[in-house]
Amino acid sequence: MNDYRPLRWTGDAFVILDQTALPHEERYLECRTVEDVATAIVDMRVRGAPAIGISAVAGLALAVREQGAGSDWRVALEHAAQRLAATRPTAVDLFHGLELARSRVTAAQTAEEAAQILARLVEELLERQWAIDRAIAEHGAGLLPLGARVLTHCNTGALGTGAYGTALGIVRRAHELGRLGHVWVTETRPRQQGARLTTWELRRVGIAHTLIVDGAAAWVMARGEVDAVLVGADRVAANGDVANKIGTLALAVAAERYRVPFYVAAPLSTFDLRTPDGRSIPIEERDKAEVLRLNGGWVAPAETPVSNPAFDVTPASLITGIVTEAGVILSPDQRKVQALLEAASGRVQ
Repeated sequence: MNDYRPLRWTGDAFVILDQTALPHEERYLECRTVEDVATAIVDMRVRGAPAIGISAVAGLALAVREQGAGSDWRVALEHAAQRLAATRPTAVDLFHGLELARSRVTAAQTAEEAAQILARLVEELLERQWAIDRAIAEHGAGLLPLGARVLTHCNTGALGTGAYGTALGIVRRAHELGRLGHVWVTETRPRQQGARLTTWELRRVGIAHTLIVDGAAAWVMARGEVDAVLVGADRVAANGDVANKIGTLALAVAAERYRVPFYVAAPLSTFDLRTPDGRSIPIEERDKAEVLRLNGGWVAPAETPVSNPAFDVTPASLITGIVTEAGVILSPDQRKVQALLEAASGRVQ
């Protein structure tokens, strides 16, 4: 079990475990203003779709709390929401969090009342994420064969959700059940989330793993050393297409070629029915310095032209199943996605 809490709400501050300092230092940052939270998201001191969604709500809570009696806190709320919405355009949990926060304070009369409501919502979301992650883990672990050798990309553990983890949560649960054999961890260029963060988390829970460069993943599959690929998601379109960390599409293509099951772990909060397909998902383009520099050193001439998309889109046709807290969508398509979401919300199709 975790002996650390990547996200904490103290009532006065939103405390995050700074992921840019890992694995060398466990450093916690106290965010006391909405700008603190927004900067932490942009700089990827906090990252992972669920964690970003919770952080956005915390940012709104801090923004409203800053407003004094008699102030127009609703204006401050909207300004804060706009600032946060601009931080990471691909992760839909961010926007769901902002929408949920707005809906909760509709009837609030004062800044103090709104701040209290939003503070309770942050605590509620942190608690709820544990239940969501554990449910995903239970559903996903049952899909793996005994002694499964799993390949995972980026970081989808407690650091990415603030709780137990999604794809890495499945890995952890399979380990607890004695079903896990080994984990292949891709380094995940350019920010090395797999190398820096996933290996750090796996070491903490005592799971055997091997780090490989991104370009080695297809070769490991070709040698028959992978029984399943497990990845996370930043947005799932209505038709089952999935946006995730850049490099995910290449893994899906290789998995299909070598007949390796390819699973996506995605809480319902990452589904976006307003986005019809992957072509409609906005893809964040990040600073070229992330590609040109590594650990403070230049890996290419500074003037080199760079394209640095943070995400790519894997079509539903390459996905064996999407694992959610409400169940697994095998061979996902629009009809199956709609059916699961309606069943999860208690409606009958």
